[in-house]
Amino acid sequence: MIFLMLFIEFFKVGLFTFGGGFAMIPLIEDIVVSYGWLTEAEFYNLIGICESTPGPVAINMATYIGSEQGGLFGSFCATLGVVLPSFIIIVLIAAILKNFTENRFFRGFIRGVKPVVAALILATGTTLLLKNIGISLSGTFTPGWAAIIVLAAVTALYFFFKIVFKKKLSAIQIILISAVLGVLVCNIISP
Repeated sequence: MIFLMLFIEFFKVGLFTFGGGFAMIPLIEDIVVSYGWLTEAEFYNLIGICESTPGPVAINMATYIGSEQGGLFGSFCATLGVVLPSFIIIVLIAAILKNFTENRFFRGFIRGVKPVVAALILATGTTLLLKNIGISLSGTFTPGWAAIIVLAAVTALYFFFKIVFKKKLSAIQIILISAVLGVLVCNIISP
């Protein structure tokens, strides 16, 4: 039963989310927390792990959650579920509609969906930022000093490189610097 649930729930995520992995995060969170597959804190830690590992975040999350709930076959079911809708849609578009981008209904769909995708990504980013620095959605503040220090240091480094060297740090460099700083800061704050 768990295999079918994993497939169906992640299929729904893949089918009803437009805009990539970050737009999928709120839907995945609703599913995994409501089924009790992960706690909210575990889910937000998983986002950080999935973002720093190779591959799309939604596929990484589906694979991990599926593995936790149903082992190797569970990871296969969840991953297949999240990928299959996109695969089917792309095959249909390629096979049926050669001039799809010129279709006025498609253009209208894109115009309607773009702001929602931007809002989902912004909401996810804002929620992640607030939770990491210690602000809960209920308004309580328990400082996450390690996250605050790493965020401040990485932000300062980013602007330092941009202003002094006229270069911006790549996403890979930012992830690596953040990882190193995270290890250092966490070991200094709570050895």
